[in-house]
Amino acid sequence: MRKILIVGAGQSGLQLALGLQSKGYEVTLMSNRTADEIRSGRVMSTQCMFHTALEHERDLGINFWESQAPKIEGLGVSVAAPDASRAVDWVGKLDGYAQSVDQRVKMAGWMETFAQRGGQLVIHGAAVSDLDYFSRTYDLVLVSAGKGELVSMFGRDASRSPYSEPQRALAVAYVHGLGPRPEHPDYDAVRCSLVPGVGELFVMPTFTTSGRADILFWEGVPGGPLDVFQGVKDPSEHLALTLELMEKFTPWEYARATKVELTDAGGTLAGRYAPTVRNPIGRLPGGGLVLGVADVVVANDPITGQGSNSASKCAASYLASITEHGDRPFDEQWMQGTFDRYWDTAQHVTKWTNAMLGVPPEHVLNLIGAGGVLQPVADRFANGFNDPADFENFFYEPEKAEAYLASVSGA
Repeated sequence: MRKILIVGAGQSGLQLALGLQSKGYEVTLMSNRTADEIRSGRVMSTQCMFHTALEHERDLGINFWESQAPKIEGLGVSVAAPDASRAVDWVGKLDGYAQSVDQRVKMAGWMETFAQRGGQLVIHGAAVSDLDYFSRTYDLVLVSAGKGELVSMFGRDASRSPYSEPQRALAVAYVHGLGPRPEHPDYDAVRCSLVPGVGELFVMPTFTTSGRADILFWEGVPGGPLDVFQGVKDPSEHLALTLELMEKFTPWEYARATKVELTDAGGTLAGRYAPTVRNPIGRLPGGGLVLGVADVVVANDPITGQGSNSASKCAASYLASITEHGDRPFDEQWMQGTFDRYWDTAQHVTKWTNAMLGVPPEHVLNLIGAGGVLQPVADRFANGFNDPADFENFFYEPEKAEAYLASVSGA
């Protein structure tokens, strides 16, 4: 039986561990926190997962919260005008619903399931020296811990990483008590409000430790009016600041948030990081090789909501590559090929996300504006969140965008 070590117990590490376990592999999972510590800790992300990523969980039978989490059937876009009214406002319908489950709930639950099914769970923060030792006793070592010392083993791929600095300052608050939008459709939707030159506000339904909730998520241009959360330690101060900025820049969302309260003391998060693609193979001092997973090798800004989706798709891709490889050695050539297979999907996410971080060109503004008058455009844009490869067909090049809009207008 082949022995595999996975370091890091997030979406990708746990999904891959449970998948390999179900296929009969001997899996050891290292986490720097216990399930209880994760469950009672601070929120980790905003994790809205779309249809394809959810299907990977269903395939493994680990979609434990599907009946409890809100079914997100639409994705709305608003663009703020200079006077804080809405210049654009529409909702696109998703072909298959999305869901958000607080990672504190999911990771703790999955970790307990892995242990109950006989998996070897080691609670220990791994250093490079640990991996040097373990690489000699396992057939394959996978690193899916996206922060800390281990990431430094994977060199930045400059050709695929146009940004060397963070492009947004991030601030998240999980709340109860958010009201519906007055013009809300009769289904749940993620709402994205674009404030040109300032940043973006995302509002999404979620399932957390205390049941149904909503996430208020600001992405601020660094140095701009939203970049004010650094150093704010008090959760209630974080929420007050979030609401103050909503009242100023997105009053239509603030109007339904006047009675919100935090879900719990750990319900806020702030930070920033530079979007980076890294070389997938890490070299250990003793000569061993390790393979990076998900955020370790492809970390995109959350502006397009792809983090947990990419982690799920990476885990599914790696699972297929490992099981198809049989008893052959997991050598450098296999590692590179395994990453390249995942990059076929991930490259579209990276290209789209990096495009959305910049100032949108005129043809993109035309597309977003057209969503308000042409429902097929709104629907296609919304479904691009599930399959970002489709943006190649109508989003990046002015000629393709114009041809697409002309075809929809004509129809």
